[in-house]
Amino acid sequence: MKKLTHDHLSVIQRRPAESYKGTFGRVVLVGGNDLYGGAILMSAEAAVKSGSGLVSVVTAAKNHAALHARLPEAMALDWENTTAVKELLEAADVLLIGPGLGLTKQSQQLLELVIQQQQSTQWLVIDGSAITLFAKKTYALNYPEQVVFTPHQIEWQRMSGLSLKEQTLANNQAFQQKLSATIVLKSHRTQIYTAHCSYENTLGTPAMATGGTGDTLAGIITGFLAQFANKEAAICAAVYLHSLIGEELGKERYVVLPTEISAQLPFYMKHFET
Repeated sequence: MKKLTHDHLSVIQRRPAESYKGTFGRVVLVGGNDLYGGAILMSAEAAVKSGSGLVSVVTAAKNHAALHARLPEAMALDWENTTAVKELLEAADVLLIGPGLGLTKQSQQLLELVIQQQQSTQWLVIDGSAITLFAKKTYALNYPEQVVFTPHQIEWQRMSGLSLKEQTLANNQAFQQKLSATIVLKSHRTQIYTAHCSYENTLGTPAMATGGTGDTLAGIITGFLAQFANKEAAICAAVYLHSLIGEELGKERYVVLPTEISAQLPFYMKHFET
């Protein structure tokens, strides 16, 4: 298993002089019910501040005012408007579903819609509630090699059937090969399983152990996938940079809030651009 280091941030490229918002990717984030609207807002903030060119959020209407007030750079669409949602999904480069999605019948229908709509040119990130819903029902992924699951260890247990004790390198790799998707297995030392390699994050701090940290990571992964051509390297860089910022802030903070990590993304990306 390879260790993530500063070298993995080399995927962050200096922006070309001749560019526009479409150059840096169109992303659509789906999630945020009436109770967990903050989750999708944190994902959206991370996607915007990690450099996504256009960010649209498909969420419950109740969350729109908060999204516009906190993050005017993002667009909002009511997830009840199925026709408009389908059109928006078709235009995306990267899709993210799950943060604050919930476990209702409507949540299940949204997951099914997103999975069915994924095109050969799109990457799909499945996080949070969507992982639990996915584990309850077997779905055929259109392009599994372009899907990223971001489970914590209990969600991974639901997906894979592997107990915490059984979540060894060999067992995790075997299930990843069966699924054919990339797995970002979140823990004290997050591990990444791809078709080509496995990686272990070398950074992290208990100061990051607060609600929304995973939602923020999902947003960064989405933003990096939208911008950088080497997708495996983009995922590794997102995981590493998320923890690097958290660890640096944790030197002076007892608790590092997810939104504080997002706020620092543009500065760290500028520092590491090549």
